[in-house]
This record gives sequence, C-alpha cells and structure tokens, in this order.
Amino acid sequence: MAVAAVKEYDFAPLDRHENFHGNQLLFIGWEDHLMFCAPFAFPFPPDMPFRAVIEQVLPGAFGYHPDFAQIEWAKAEWFKSGHPWQPDFDKSLADNGLGHKDVIRFRTPGLTGIKGSCS
Repeated sequence: MAVAAVKEYDFAPLDRHENFHGNQLLFIGWEDHLMFCAPFAFPFPPDMPFRAVIEQVLPGAFGYHPDFAQIEWAKAEWFKSGHPWQPDFDKSLADNGLGHKDVIRFRTPGLTGIKGSCS
C-alpha cells in the first residue's frame, strides 16, 4: 500500500559527510551471524588503514561471538554494496574505494554461528 506524506519532507539529512568532522561512516556486517542483525556504523577517517579496522575495531564489535576468535581473515569473503569485493588490508579506506555511508559485509567460510544456527 502506498503512503503519501501529509506535508513535503524538505530538509538536509543529518548524516551528511560534512557533519562528521573529517570522518566518514562505514557500515560493516557479518554474514551468517544474526546475533548482529544489521551492520554496525562506524565513523572512520578516510586515511585509516583497513588492517586497523580488522585488528582494532572489529574485535570490540564482534569479538564476544564464539566464532570470532576462529576467523581466518585471509579466507574471509568480502562484499561491498552486495557485490564481491577484495580489500587490501594495507591500504587506507579511501584507497580501497570506501566512501561515506558505504556498506561492506564479510562472510567467514565454515563459521555459521552458534552450532551452525546462523546466530
């Protein structure tokens, strides 16, 4: 069923890049792990190395899941906006082609949640 607004929505979104003081939002999700039902949003500087995201940020976000300690990052499958993508861990987010409000997800072959439940 279609919905019509009673009045026009004409406003600048608050999540514009210029509102993040040089940082950009990056959404990161873990496939087959529904304990995390949606990607997390992180404000990162564009020159941050991708490896720093893996080593310094993701453990704090996903590390309490029992599968996390078993991840073999070299075997992880990555997706950018739903399409297969391969990051270079030694390049910056910007050099990996990641911009404000991009969405990346990773799949960890052989790890599908608690007892294979995708949770």
